[in-house]
Amino acid sequence: MVQRTLSAKNLSHAKGGSLLAAYLKLLPFLLFILPGMMSRVLYPEEVACASPESCEKACKNPAGCTNVAYPWLVLRILPPGLRGLMLAALLAALMSSLTSIFNSASSMFTLDIWQTIRRQAKERELMLVGRTCVLALVGVSILWIPILQSAGGGTLWNYMQAVSSYIAPPWCVCFVLGVFWTRTTEQGAFWGLITGFVVGIIRMGIDFAYQAPLCGSGEPDTRPAVLTKVHFLHFSIILSAISSAVTVAVSLLTKPQPPEKLRRVTWWTRNEELPAEEFDDEENEKKDEIIITHELEMEENTNEESVSKVKRCLLYFYHWICGAPATTKAISKADRAEHIKMLTSIEENPFWAKILNINCMIVLLVCTFLLGYFG
Repeated sequence: MVQRTLSAKNLSHAKGGSLLAAYLKLLPFLLFILPGMMSRVLYPEEVACASPESCEKACKNPAGCTNVAYPWLVLRILPPGLRGLMLAALLAALMSSLTSIFNSASSMFTLDIWQTIRRQAKERELMLVGRTCVLALVGVSILWIPILQSAGGGTLWNYMQAVSSYIAPPWCVCFVLGVFWTRTTEQGAFWGLITGFVVGIIRMGIDFAYQAPLCGSGEPDTRPAVLTKVHFLHFSIILSAISSAVTVAVSLLTKPQPPEKLRRVTWWTRNEELPAEEFDDEENEKKDEIIITHELEMEENTNEESVSKVKRCLLYFYHWICGAPATTKAISKADRAEHIKMLTSIEENPFWAKILNINCMIVLLVCTFLLGYFG
């Protein structure tokens, strides 16, 4: 969601998209809990099975039949037309989530890791590496299916919540401290993330290694105390505290960021202006030289009479696979500076800013009420 917010046209669009996602996040109470309750009432001997034996007989999963609660509502109650529509919507939502995750992961690998290894990598190379990374992630996802089936007794809801509690807190802490605490340093954020990731992975590995006894089996729980005494939601609070402590400690022990490096990157410095000379650094000049040189090479290669039609078709297919145009255009420093100034502007229409702020308060109040009332 952060990645798509950064691609918004302006600040109002970014805030509006985030608020729409926040409103949609309130719907799972109706979309998840109520259908599950209805399924338990309609199918008490199947979805509401009370023993591992009855669950194994009903849905081939001794841990429970919650995974089939929604599919059975769709397949057994809805007419054929609506049944296909609901299944298509379910698959579309699943594909949308997968593409978002794959896109974000491949972008992080390509821009943060691959460009560190190959600093002069061209646009087509980065595009090809990103798509190769997506294929690798798809393969890892397929290989992860057996682990997913065994984790949490095969119940998807518990698995998703547990994994989020083990992995998400360090990222949330890093983001919040980076935005609201100007003393946060790169080293502090790095070691806070690494420490939280290692602690979360250790807890997740222990959770996967020791399976909880099946509900209704009457077996004693012989798992370690870190699993039986500390719920994964409580562990997420502990993990957030550990990541925060490491980030703050390392940040205080390292050299703070100079003020010029904090312009427009934190909440307190969001209104500071960027000096014009920051648009004309050596890195951008090198990129311009690479783009211009590559453009001339492409024009020479495509304009040579000796290039056969087969080679032209192969070259066109290569550009199509990489998702990049056959030629690139270099822009001047003045045009780049004006373009960056437009992209980094945080000016808002006062009317829409007020509307968005009111909606933000409404979402916060509704979310607080739901958590307090039902929690």
